Amino acid sequence: MTVSSHLQQLRRKHQSLAEQVDVAQRSAGSDSLQIAEMKKQKLRLKEQISRLQEH
Repeated sequence: MTVSSHLQQLRRKHQSLAEQVDVAQRSAGSDSLQIAEMKKQKLRLKEQISRLQEH
């Protein structure tokens, strides 16, 4: 897998998580722990993307 394709894959995962977080936050009975975990995953993906873009 090339760095470019890996970056694209990470960006897609990040976008998907962002959408899931948005939907969960708008839902009345959503689990705040689950939302927090998704946000942490999203942050880890963003950090990976940043590291790969630097190289």
